[in-house]
Parts: sequence; C-alpha cells; structure tokens
Amino acid sequence: MRTPSLYSMDSTVDPISQVMRASHATETPEERRARLEEEAEAKRVSEQIDEELRQERERMRRSRGDVKLLLLGQAESGKSTLQKQFQLMYKPNSIEQERASWRTVIYFNVVHSLKHILATLEAWDDSFEDDPRTQPSGYYDQSSSSSSSQLPPVPKAPSRAESPASGRNNRIASLRARLSPLLATDAPLADRLSGGITVSGSGKGGVFVRSGWQARTIDKLGKKKSLESRGREGYIEDNSDILLQDVARLLSALKDDVRELWAHPTVKGLIMKRKLKLDEWSEFFLKDITRIAASEYIPTTDDILHARIQTMGVAEHIFDVDLHGRSVTWHLYDVGGARGQRHSWIPYFDTANAIIFVAPVSAFDQYLEEDPRTNRIDDSLQLFTQVCSNALLKSVHLVLFLNKTDLLKAKIDSGLRVQKYITSFGDRTNDYETVVQYFRAHFLQVHRRNNENRRVLYTHFTSVVDTKTTQRIIGNVRDSIFRGYLQSAALV
Repeated sequence: MRTPSLYSMDSTVDPISQVMRASHATETPEERRARLEEEAEAKRVSEQIDEELRQERERMRRSRGDVKLLLLGQAESGKSTLQKQFQLMYKPNSIEQERASWRTVIYFNVVHSLKHILATLEAWDDSFEDDPRTQPSGYYDQSSSSSSSQLPPVPKAPSRAESPASGRNNRIASLRARLSPLLATDAPLADRLSGGITVSGSGKGGVFVRSGWQARTIDKLGKKKSLESRGREGYIEDNSDILLQDVARLLSALKDDVRELWAHPTVKGLIMKRKLKLDEWSEFFLKDITRIAASEYIPTTDDILHARIQTMGVAEHIFDVDLHGRSVTWHLYDVGGARGQRHSWIPYFDTANAIIFVAPVSAFDQYLEEDPRTNRIDDSLQLFTQVCSNALLKSVHLVLFLNKTDLLKAKIDSGLRVQKYITSFGDRTNDYETVVQYFRAHFLQVHRRNNENRRVLYTHFTSVVDTKTTQRIIGNVRDSIFRGYLQSAALV
C-alpha cells in the first residue's frame, strides 16, 4: 500500500504539533526541564506585556477627562511653593509623609546662607565702609545701575595691604572660626539632597535635586518612627541618621554665634546698603535660628513653604480634585525655571489644558543668577511673551500670578526706588499700588499683543507663602479652569 504523504494526512491533525511531539519524545530530562522553563518565562513575559497594554489603554481612557496644569516661570519665582500649596489643599497627607525630609533642606538652607554671609564679609575684609573705593574685586553694585541693561563701571579694588587697619573685625574672624565646623556640613548636606550629582550653575540654592530627592534624606541606616506620642502626625529620622545628628548638635551648640553674626552691625550695614543680598528663605530661617536649632526640631508647614530647593527637570504631582461632586484628576507639572532647563517645558505644551505663569514682581532690583546683566523683571516679561506667542498654547487656559507682593511692599516701604532699576518707570509715584499696577500693565500688554484667539487672562496678586489667601485663589483658579476645560471638551 502506498504510504500517504504529509499533505494527504487527516486535516484535523496539526503537522507542526506532530513534529514537536516527535522532537519532545527524544528529549533528555535536562532538555525537557530547560524547555519548560523557557516556555514558562515566555508565557510570563507575554502576559506581562498584555497587562501593561491593558493598563495603558485604561489609563488613556481615564486620562481623557484629566486636567494637565503647568507651573511656568523663572527660577525662584515661587512655582514650587505654589505646588506645595496645591499639595496642602488636595493631598495633605503627602506633606505629613515628607515632613521629616524637609529638615535636611532647612538645615542646608541655614548652613548655605551662613556660608554666603561669611564669604561676602570676607570679600569686604570683614568690614563695611560706605566708600566705593573699598569695593572688592569683581564686585559691581547693581543697585546703582541706571537701567536694567546698563551697569556701572567696575572700580579697581584695593589690595589687602591698602585696606585700613580699622577694616579688620576681629569678632567676625572669631565667629568665622567658631562656625567653621558647621559650614563644613554644607557639602555633605548637598550630597544627601542631590545624590552626589553635581550640576554647574546651581545658583543661590546651592544644589539641584531630581524628583524623588525625599528618599535620599534618610540615612541608609535610618529608620522612621511615628510621632504620635508627640501629638503630631508625621515622621522623623531616628538616632541612626548620623549626618542630621551632627548638624543638629552643631546648630544647638553654635546657635548663639549664629544669632550674633546675624545681628552684627557689619552684616546689617551690608544688607542695608544692599552689598549683601539674601533671599527671603535665608532671612526667614536665620531670624528664627533658636527654634530651628532645638534638639527636637520638626519642620512646621510654614518652614516647608519657605524652604528653598531647586528641582531639576519636570516633577509631576497628581491630585484628585472635587468639583460639584465630580472627581477629576489633575496632573500638575512643576518645571525647572533656570534658563538651561526651559527646553524641558516644550514636550508638555501640546497636552496642557492650563498654565499658571508665576512672575515675582518683587524682583525688580534683582538679576538672573545665570546672567547677572539681565534684570529679573525683564526676563519674566520675555519668558511670558514666549509662552503667550507659542502656537501650541494659543487655546490653553492662562492664569498669571504676580507673586511676592509682600516682599515688593516691604522693599517699597523701606525706600527702595523702582526707577533706579527700571528706567521706564520714570517719575511715577514710588508707592506699592502704583508699582504693582505698573508691572501688571506690562504683562497685560504682552498678552494683548499675542492673543489671536481672544483668550481671557486671569490675573492674581499673590504671596504664595500665605496659605489662607493662596488656597482661596487656588479655589478660584480651579473653578475657572474647570469651566473653560469642560466647555472645550463638550462635557457641559
């Protein structure tokens, strides 16, 4: 009888299965075991891919109704502080979970501020004389600039030998020596926050950190313990965190020296004459050093709002926001504002529903850390122009926060004149209301010139460290964003 060919066999029999069964029949036990393991791993990978695809489809389905909000503005404008206010309002438990981490930041802020003060004093030979001939090498006085784009000539600095004997201040030298062990913790604290990664141009904050820095503030041996026994929710590191122990011990031992340095007439004179410029976070913590130096110190919410840390890249924060019984997920993106980081904003433009642009109006007498010849108000206006004119953002809901109004008022009340820094201010009255409306008019003019779609610009005067007022404004912003977004999505 003729043997049937492979193609004439019963069609219900799979020829591939026949071949595989034949090959399996000749397997050794070790080969069989290896094959089964490979098949199991292939199945696991396949199921994992299927699950990831399912989750991505579900995420995309759900995210169609999400709100994507960008916080934009230059470095030190208040974006990260505003993000903390959103966190306090919509995810307060996360602040409690992070509370311990902020102790490292605050210690770093204190130490870095002291280092800046002593370095400035050293540049001035530990003395202060209101004489331009005694300006240190490389120094120029921005306060005497006739415009935001012109600077005075740099006078020749005297050599050490030319400095008068009275210019030496033995007490400051003594304080510098006593505080040197505390200043030495600057680098270890920076490494703790940054993970040991150094970024050039890290500015006044002294260090850039990446998202997730909180996990690095706990020592490898450190454990968390509950604070329930102290009547406050949250966590702190236990005694195994050697670095923070050392800093806390030094602060406790040297708090009187820190207070003396902060109150020293030379320091106050340099600040008054604007030869020593400190940011608000420096003054906030140094004025309250006794409390911060306490052995059982735990950062308050106000401390966390004032703490300064520069985040590198884009940090996403997710909140579930309720409006009239409907829960909508908000994705808030806090982006780095330094010039070298602004390119990272662009990928988020095409999916953004709303933008809060934060402009610090108190910065009229300040210049960019990255470019000391660019006035910060000028930079904010240029950056706002780029946002308003960007084709991807023509229809995005836009909110403007003219921020740090409390600091602006304090500067005006102290007698600082806007015309000295912004020549276009002219001979207008140098009072708070005139100044703040002058800056507002400039930002509104930028928006009018770049508003083809007749978009409404919502403007707020803010001090984002003021929790009660800021959260009321956030509520207003939330309502206006939801109204515009729901209408554009045809959901109402």
